Amino acid sequence: MQQHLTIFDPFDGMRFGNHICFLCGTTVTAEEQTTIFPTWLMQEYGLNQELLRLLDQSVVTYESLKVPCCPTCQTQFLQPLEEQVQAAVRQGVAGLRALDEKLLFQWMGKMFYGTLITELIKEQNPLVQPEYAVSEQPKMLMKFQAFFRVLQSLRVPMEFADFIPASVFVVDVDAAAEPSRFEFRDELSTMMFSLRLDNALIICCLLDNGMIKDALGPVWQVVESRQVQPIQAAEFSARVFYAAYLLNVIPDYLLRPLKPTDDHLVMDTLIDDVTNVIFNPWQHSSYAKLLATVWSKWGITPEDILRNPQEPLSMLFSHEGEFIEFPAIPGQSS
Repeated sequence: MQQHLTIFDPFDGMRFGNHICFLCGTTVTAEEQTTIFPTWLMQEYGLNQELLRLLDQSVVTYESLKVPCCPTCQTQFLQPLEEQVQAAVRQGVAGLRALDEKLLFQWMGKMFYGTLITELIKEQNPLVQPEYAVSEQPKMLMKFQAFFRVLQSLRVPMEFADFIPASVFVVDVDAAAEPSRFEFRDELSTMMFSLRLDNALIICCLLDNGMIKDALGPVWQVVESRQVQPIQAAEFSARVFYAAYLLNVIPDYLLRPLKPTDDHLVMDTLIDDVTNVIFNPWQHSSYAKLLATVWSKWGITPEDILRNPQEPLSMLFSHEGEFIEFPAIPGQSS
């Protein structure tokens, strides 16, 4: 196979370490690293010294989160991607929505994967005993392996045949209603990643082949066409995160055989077990718990959400299914 079309699979033999480029697998020195969160993003939102809690409960600063990265991957692949996304972020929601979804998937995926790699490298330290060791969960590793296969599109010219590996949503939030400029949330098990950048909220399920976007189609059609209040954006985000929790299938990805003249790879996808239902049943009680966590800053409890057990409280839609322009928050005078 042509060298520049060779895919690296670190999960084959668990080849993770401080001297292996996270993207291509070449050997690097201890100094050859890249920050997981791009420098421009940390500067723009003052994140350098902000704290993050990892799976093993250790607390680190954003700027100290780094992964081994060779100069070639850094300059030829990551830097151009960052420049494109930075330019789009400057143009706000419209700029981000105009970006190719594949680029947003790669950008969010790189940060998600960087965080995951940090966990996997740490787990190789015999003194570290995380509560849930990722490397000891075969199903999770299978998901991450499939995900990394398509994330290789960052450095290997790759075409996805009639699919995008992720569901990507860019929500327009009325930032004047809430001062926080930046929020970050990720969830390893469901492969969810979301960032709030001023009035743009980007929500991404990184391994669902767009199935969540299809399932939430009617809701997204309404939300996409409007600027929503922060409490409404939080509700939409909860719906996406909960749908990812219910997703019951893992996409797999297969490379088409390469011909000598090919200058790029073509990736096909299949769902392993077609007998499985795609989503497990929606349960109001579980959804209400998740929604309460994102609504806690407004003082809304699971009990408030489930006053009517058959119809959880919504700030997006009325009982009749109409979009609520200005939601009335329980316990707050209008």
